Amino acid sequence: MSGAGRQISSLTLDRVQDVPEPCISCIFWELDPALAAASIARGDPGLDKESWLSAAMLEWGSVGQIAYVDEVPAGYVTYAPPDLVPRAAAFPTSPVSADAVILMTARVVPDFAGQGLGRVLIQSAAKDVMRRGVRAIEVFGYRGDPGSPKGGCVIPVGFLTAVGFKTVREHRTYPRLRLDLRTTLTWREDMEAAVERLLASVRAPSLSEGRRA
Repeated sequence: MSGAGRQISSLTLDRVQDVPEPCISCIFWELDPALAAASIARGDPGLDKESWLSAAMLEWGSVGQIAYVDEVPAGYVTYAPPDLVPRAAAFPTSPVSADAVILMTARVVPDFAGQGLGRVLIQSAAKDVMRRGVRAIEVFGYRGDPGSPKGGCVIPVGFLTAVGFKTVREHRTYPRLRLDLRTTLTWREDMEAAVERLLASVRAPSLSEGRRA
């Protein structure tokens, strides 16, 4: 999906290098806490992330979307079925519903923030999982300071509610939210038009800023 120098592409092994730092070597979601700690101690998190991506893609297909602005990586989202996301079991509001996939990460490069890319990425993820017959996306949100180490790789609740997620299990720190794709009819009817409008509204920063990103 593209327009005026802006493109949303499926996350593939060929595009792994375009995942922004520090996410490219983060294994928060891909391994359970004990295995993740061991991987970091060995100095292998980047290799373990690539191994997880390869296995997940073989089993389920692409597990994310990457946004580009004038060919510069500008943000990404990842999502997968619960059985491919070991960290999910560690959350107090687990498990997710049987009919949902888990939204793991959503990040926009700071130079491109505030331009609607986060919403575009979520809509692209919704379109992808609807095409595969998935009924909903669920996510563990973080209610607190996004810059806090406690937040880690967990998406802020404020962003999630702004793009349409609703809380289905409350928690003071890690509520579980859901985007129900069966009843959100406008996602089905207006997906292409909405995404194109949002993409058209994105304004790329200067080329030098893009390279720094």
